[in-house]
Amino acid sequence: MKLSQLALSALVTTYSSLSPVSAFAPSAAGRAFVRTPAVVTSATSSLQRQSFSSTTLKMANVLKLTEPAKDLLDGVDVFIFDCDGVIWRGDSVIEGIPDVLDKLRALGKKMFFVTNNSTKSRAGYKKKFDSLGLNVPAEEIFSSSFAAAAYLEQTKFKETGKKAYIIGEIGILEELDLIGVPYLGGPEDKGKVPPMGPGDKLEYDKDVGAVIVGFDRHINYHKIQTAQLCINENEGCEFIATNTDAVTHLTDAQEWAGNGSMVGAIKGCTGKEPTVVGKPSPLMIDYLCDKLGLQRDRICMVGDRLDTDILFGTDNGLKTLLVLSGVTSEEKLLSQENTITPDFYADSINDFFPEEESAPVEIKKFEEFA
Repeated sequence: MKLSQLALSALVTTYSSLSPVSAFAPSAAGRAFVRTPAVVTSATSSLQRQSFSSTTLKMANVLKLTEPAKDLLDGVDVFIFDCDGVIWRGDSVIEGIPDVLDKLRALGKKMFFVTNNSTKSRAGYKKKFDSLGLNVPAEEIFSSSFAAAAYLEQTKFKETGKKAYIIGEIGILEELDLIGVPYLGGPEDKGKVPPMGPGDKLEYDKDVGAVIVGFDRHINYHKIQTAQLCINENEGCEFIATNTDAVTHLTDAQEWAGNGSMVGAIKGCTGKEPTVVGKPSPLMIDYLCDKLGLQRDRICMVGDRLDTDILFGTDNGLKTLLVLSGVTSEEKLLSQENTITPDFYADSINDFFPEEESAPVEIKKFEEFA
């Protein structure tokens, strides 16, 4: 089944409402998105031929960005940026980023900011961008909490009369409120302990038709058991994951276990695979190309993760650039074991303008992570 375009007027007008969505088409198996066939381009091969202006390290098809104007900026109209590890790390904006974004806008580049973190809604992320001194319009922000809600809308979940059970935080709840889908769980189940004495059992809602698993700093056994019962006992209950990232940046001091650990717990007790709505799902690419008439080979995905950000780009015919300012090291990127290779890599997006020295940027703090 071919994915149709993402008919979400909220992305170009306002983040306060959702319209019917058509880009979230489940496969026949109902457990994963069917990817739109990627547009075949000669971008990768042509970039590889430009070795005279790029540095090849260890692997011939992984080029370090050395002449960004020639190798990247001139051939890209739209940049899709991951957030954590690219724009900020935990509660700190990466130095120089506001200046880089301003320069890209001055060059007429379109930008979108796509995060797999579901703890905030689009409105919540707008507040974070503002607090970090980043002038980003709301319509440029796309989160996996929004993707989960949009998926339910496209599959007409509300019409079933069922509820969703949430492992996750306020971002998912705020997005579900916008489309009128009833839900249980989330922050309300923080600190709950199921009865586990002789003969005890945990009661659960038989009307739950979907379990959504997003990052949850207060995940507990009560939530895991409730999810297990709903998926295993409620006929047709769907298991949805906002993302499966292995690690995340709760703070800028170290890596922390990501939503993949929470999704893994539910996979382990149900034996089922989730429908994943965040990257590398192709929904945003379908929207950009179909709704805005953009060319895939003029779009560059910039991220710090190989298995989500870069795969998101390579699977959908985009140019790709990996930055080393997040979770992926140069050693991992260039290792023989790595099978996901971007067109270019750079230390950070500050390398887009290497000849111009950016003014020092104060690290601004925000009370919650991305």
